[in-house]
Amino acid sequence: MNVLQKLITMIRGSARELGEAVVDSQALRITEQEIIDAKSQLEDAKGSLAQVVAKRMAEERNVNELNKQKIEYETHALSAVEQNNEALALEVAAKVGDLEVQLGQKTSVVNQYTDQANRLKNQIETAEKNIAEYQRELDMVSTTASVQKATAQVTSEINSQQSALSSARESLERIKEKQQQHDDLQEAKKEVDASLKKADLDTQLKEAGIKVDSHSAGSVLERIKQQAKDAE
Repeated sequence: MNVLQKLITMIRGSARELGEAVVDSQALRITEQEIIDAKSQLEDAKGSLAQVVAKRMAEERNVNELNKQKIEYETHALSAVEQNNEALALEVAAKVGDLEVQLGQKTSVVNQYTDQANRLKNQIETAEKNIAEYQRELDMVSTTASVQKATAQVTSEINSQQSALSSARESLERIKEKQQQHDDLQEAKKEVDASLKKADLDTQLKEAGIKVDSHSAGSVLERIKQQAKDAE
């Protein structure tokens, strides 16, 4: 395969992938339109079924009317026979025979319309089931697509906000640290004030001779002398 053929093959492959991508991206809309078209065709089929049933009903009325006429002329034929009017009875019998021929033809037409109506009805019922199934699948796919889109949007928003959240968290940590430093400083000031007050009090006690510094040179010397004296 030469370079030109490879390029042509690559272009054809890319075109096919692009076409599939376009179809896939519009799959829900295409399927929805197909269902709409199928429902429209189904309504047309129901209209055709109604016409067939109407024609059958008309032919059934004809059959009923022919039956009435047949019964009526059969009665007339019996009356002619009872009157020994053979010629009239034969003529009426011929009329009954003609009615029977018409009745057979009309009955055949009624049966044809009945069969056609039953076939159309079965086809319509099957089509309705298929359309309902496709509609359910479309609803499920549409719902899944909506959920996935919403999830992707939320995920995208969360990801885009991560830096802002991190910055806010860092700011909170700095605020908490400064607050802790402030608390520590206040506590240290209290300790310093207490220590200074205690030192000032000790000084006043020492100056008054009430409190003796046990670690002063005089105190230490007196303690050593007492220890030596106790040892004798």
